[in-house]
Amino acid sequence: MKKHDLVYLTEDASHDAAIEIINEEAFGPGRFARAAARIREQGPHDRSLSFICTDNGETIASVRMTPVMAGSIKGHLLGPLAVRPSHKNMGIGRELVRIAVEAARRKGSHAVILVGDPPYYQPLGFEKVRYAALEFPGPVDPARVLVVPMADGVHAGLSGVIGWRDDAAAHGATASEADIELALAV
Repeated sequence: MKKHDLVYLTEDASHDAAIEIINEEAFGPGRFARAAARIREQGPHDRSLSFICTDNGETIASVRMTPVMAGSIKGHLLGPLAVRPSHKNMGIGRELVRIAVEAARRKGSHAVILVGDPPYYQPLGFEKVRYAALEFPGPVDPARVLVVPMADGVHAGLSGVIGWRDDAAAHGATASEADIELALAV
């Protein structure tokens, strides 16, 4: 049995090539046509809320968070979340989601939104958004639009267009070591 040395870190630019390979393995070339990818193309993700997992120094998983306005809600779009095939079913993806959601909560996000599989994400605190409440820049299955509300009135405010939010704090900001330790400890 191989011994794993899993370490969760805030993403930085040095991880970009490995993350691209992981996302290619997980989603293939069709990932660029998805509605969530259309939002991500509008502007950069927030590196201070995006995390990786390494095993013995090799980047094996990642999750990214992109600042968005979803109707009247200032939130973050979670994804892509991807884990190398060699490390699936070890709880790494769930831990990355937990860390990212907690970091977004600490940063003052009102909601974390994603398009994903309800049976996977609902046990992690995600709830279904009202059917067809949000207008994505491309086709999306409304039954797969989920949210972790972090403020009062989130569900009521999730109505209308969802798109990238220009958040100057998101450009190049990094989490402090204390923030990372706090997210890992929760």
